[in-house]
Amino acid sequence: MTVSDGRALKSLGDLNLVVPECAPGIGRVIGSPDSPHLIAGVRVQALPLHPDDRGYFLEVQRMGHGLAAHFSPATSQVSAALSYHGTVKAFHFHLHQTDCWTPVQGMFQVALVDLRVGSPTLGLKNTMYVGGLRPWQILIPPGVGHGYKVIGGGDALLVYMTDRFYNPEDEGRIIYNDPSIQYDWETQKK
Repeated sequence: MTVSDGRALKSLGDLNLVVPECAPGIGRVIGSPDSPHLIAGVRVQALPLHPDDRGYFLEVQRMGHGLAAHFSPATSQVSAALSYHGTVKAFHFHLHQTDCWTPVQGMFQVALVDLRVGSPTLGLKNTMYVGGLRPWQILIPPGVGHGYKVIGGGDALLVYMTDRFYNPEDEGRIIYNDPSIQYDWETQKK
């Protein structure tokens, strides 16, 4: 795919972003953390739950370990977003920032799309179903559009760590129903 295959978004040095022309649908459903169909640079790690008769313990992040091991403690930020059932938040992208998402409550349909010109996976879409029933952590590099829909019967809580403090100049947005990305947010009937 080339720049002419999409609408120009933003550029920074060697990072050029476009809204690619994608086939309709949800792209590749990622069913395991080591899937060969992940967008280049996206990483996934299953997190262990430690249940007992009182509930469970989930370690979200340990500085210097896991997917965010390279995040500097001096500039990293940890945030949380509670979203109500049925909420769609998409699509965001960053020029500098790397996100490390940990859905801790409820269930999310996470949608990713590669916006990076020159990436071997430009235009590829990934979908992951994650949350309380599948506690995965997802590392999202700059230039990968990301968003989610809260699925299931309740609200959902996403805890996320970024390698930089929030900077509105670094964040871009694409409407959730962009006609080029053509992501299908409807329930998939199998």
